[in-house]
Amino acid sequence: MTNPSSVIHNPVRYFNKHTMLSLTVLFTLGLFTYIGLTHPKGQDYGWLSLLPTTLVLIFALTTHRTVEALFCGTIAGALMLNPENAVKQVVNISLEVMVNDTIAWIILVCGLMGGLIAILEKGGSILSFSNILVTKIKSRKQSLLMTFVLGIVIFIDDYLNAIAISSSMKKVTDNYKISREKLAYMVDSTAAPICIIIPISTWAVFFASLLEANGIAVAGQGIHVYIDSIPYMAYGWVTLVVVFLVATEKIPDLGAMKAAEKRARSGKTKPDGVQDIDFGADIKPHSNPTIGLINFLLPMAILVLASWYFGIDLLAGVFVAIAFTICFYGLQKLITMNEMFDAVYDGIKVMLLPLATVIGGFMLKHVNDALGITQYVIETVGPLLSAQLFPAVIFLVTGGLVFATASSWGVFAVAMPIVFPLAAHLNIPVHITIGALLSASAAGSHSCFFSDSTVISAQGSGCSPMQHAITQLPYVVIAVGATTLFFLFVA
Repeated sequence: MTNPSSVIHNPVRYFNKHTMLSLTVLFTLGLFTYIGLTHPKGQDYGWLSLLPTTLVLIFALTTHRTVEALFCGTIAGALMLNPENAVKQVVNISLEVMVNDTIAWIILVCGLMGGLIAILEKGGSILSFSNILVTKIKSRKQSLLMTFVLGIVIFIDDYLNAIAISSSMKKVTDNYKISREKLAYMVDSTAAPICIIIPISTWAVFFASLLEANGIAVAGQGIHVYIDSIPYMAYGWVTLVVVFLVATEKIPDLGAMKAAEKRARSGKTKPDGVQDIDFGADIKPHSNPTIGLINFLLPMAILVLASWYFGIDLLAGVFVAIAFTICFYGLQKLITMNEMFDAVYDGIKVMLLPLATVIGGFMLKHVNDALGITQYVIETVGPLLSAQLFPAVIFLVTGGLVFATASSWGVFAVAMPIVFPLAAHLNIPVHITIGALLSASAAGSHSCFFSDSTVISAQGSGCSPMQHAITQLPYVVIAVGATTLFFLFVA
């Protein structure tokens, strides 16, 4: 809110600032409307398809408002597609996204995962687990290594990885004055990267099915082709090495992370402008540490086993885990049934901001698909490629598209029919192409400030998506550079 006294003392400066802002907004809307009115119907948008995503990046970096940036990009794209019916188009995009099976799955999974974590929190189980870790961990380095190890152990899904580890490790890392930004980096960097190189994960199941659907693998053999390609999924391997080196302090704090760690060492682990998840100040750990540990580990084990039993479906797993935890805690009379139901609702509320960000990202993806951004970029770059450059360039270009659209799975689905024929023409082995595309998906998702895994890691760790993205950027650049060199070498 603007301070009235500042307006009184600096009226010219106040009105100049707000006049410039208003003029910028009007100019931007006018520019996209003009493009939409003058663009010939039926023709490709070419380089103009890059403009809505460029607007999102500029808006987010200057205001640090992620959700608003995504919706502005969506409106800009709608104006380009059909300025005379832009409002109706935005409404239709919103409805199409909300009835999309993937979005429905994400909303239910994230909301219910938040509910499960809230039950574990209110039952004192997360606190019991954290207290045991505090007694076992004796140094700052050990706390980072434990976060790294847990990230590898919980490999079945990046959402589960991000939410569970960030919630359980905050007290431990706070104890050693580690910034929430570094915790978010550790969590996020063992989410998508580990999921692509472990064949028993949601990523593996999805991408294996795409390989079969596009004729890259015969029916029933998609997972085998996927497994054969794991050695070439370089970004996952490189990122794990970088995270380990950061955890062991072989790689120093870089860029914005250095400032965040300096702030944390002064006693302020949580950055300004972020409200930490708090389900109640009166929560106490179980009087018996062993039972408290079981109360945390058993529901998590049920979650993983149920997800695996139902075909690596985290939604089925979290339904079973919540039902089990309510019964398990009810028998122990840890908290009342009403408190557990309220905890589920509280957990869902906590996840509203990351879910809004994910929905905004899918709306932007819808617009980008209509503008043909993925096809334009890949088809423009494709004819310029040689066999030696192909894997590295496809990794960088596709990774950039995932970063711009926050759609790691969607870009892969669109790019596959274009990339594989190009690879076959250049005699590039299928496994190297798959490795480059999967590496690109993980890299783009890992670096994008509005991707689902980034947002959820930031939310669980206690920092904003922008704070998380900016502080982890130097380490992402290191991993991307090393991966690029790997693909140049193998080609």
